[in-house]
Amino acid sequence: MIDGPYFVLTLLGVLGCGLVAGVFCGFSTFVMRALAQLPPAQGVAAMKAINVAAVRPPFMLVFIGSAVLCSVLAVVTFVLLPDDGTVELLLGSALYLFGAFGVTIAANVPRNDALMKLDPGTPEAAAYWPTYIRQWTLWNHVRTVASAAAAVSYALALA
Repeated sequence: MIDGPYFVLTLLGVLGCGLVAGVFCGFSTFVMRALAQLPPAQGVAAMKAINVAAVRPPFMLVFIGSAVLCSVLAVVTFVLLPDDGTVELLLGSALYLFGAFGVTIAANVPRNDALMKLDPGTPEAAAYWPTYIRQWTLWNHVRTVASAAAAVSYALALA
């Protein structure tokens, strides 16, 4: 069984990945649906405000902190090659780093950047809004599943 500081790191990995999964799940299950029901100008304005608020310390500490923690867990696991939990620890790290953090950088952030350049009341914003909602939410589903699966994988490493 994993113990000592390694146990604490893994437990923090469960917590961090689980918290991020919860945020992403909230967006996938009701926030984006509610925004999609608004007139495009209101939806675009609201999402732009959300995107500004999201990059503040409370969420970024959990989101980036979890990525750092997953990286540390992966490196420590490669170095120590523990008898128990190696596969689960490496899988959890890969799921979060690629499926949550990587997808955010490669898929969600570029869409957010494109949205930020649009004035909410313009025809361009109204035309982009349905595409944004559909694509952003699809990639957010991926992030949700990857973060939750990472938390489960880390939890299994502790079992």
